[in-house]
Amino acid sequence: MSIDYLVIEGNIGAGKTTLATMLSVDLNSRLILEGFSDNPFLPKFYSDPAKYSFPLELSFLAERYSQLKANITSRDLFHKLTISDYYFMKSLIFAQNTLAPDEYNLYRKFFDIIYERLPKPDLYVYLHLDENRLIENIQKRGREYEKSIEKSYLKTIREGYFNFFSQQSDFPVLIIDTSNVDFVNNIADYQLIRDQIINNDYPDGISRKILKG
Repeated sequence: MSIDYLVIEGNIGAGKTTLATMLSVDLNSRLILEGFSDNPFLPKFYSDPAKYSFPLELSFLAERYSQLKANITSRDLFHKLTISDYYFMKSLIFAQNTLAPDEYNLYRKFFDIIYERLPKPDLYVYLHLDENRLIENIQKRGREYEKSIEKSYLKTIREGYFNFFSQQSDFPVLIIDTSNVDFVNNIADYQLIRDQIINNDYPDGISRKILKG
């Protein structure tokens, strides 16, 4: 498989940014990381979701579009491969779980206008962990504004992703269950994941892998 644009995603705490960064260094690729830490609405959203969900999701929509538009559609003479730790569809998945119906309907209009203008990935990888492990990872990294995240919220996000996958046939989606590997601290586990991503051909639609280190 020839991959020019690779997406690494997962639920909150799944390790998507860590893996995307490791792969980028290993494969000498251009790396696109979501700049969520500078979003002024994020801490406010976790403390008062009803009040801040709409401005948060709109700000993410604008930031993700601007970043991907600037990077994915421009050629990089020094890097053939581009790796991103998010895909634009993420905006819709989170919005449908946080916005009220009337807000979501308005948001969807903005989303639909710009979604088709962005290129689709050659391979989309989703790192799957159960909610208990996600909570453990979230607590370990110690971000103050994430401490109120509950398993029920993570479950709704997971269901949103899987609903998206079930309707996706435009590009390959590889779901990797990482419950039994530690790609951060075990180089053999990292190499196992890398080889699954780089050294295999996947058809459009969903493929699943359960890894055991």
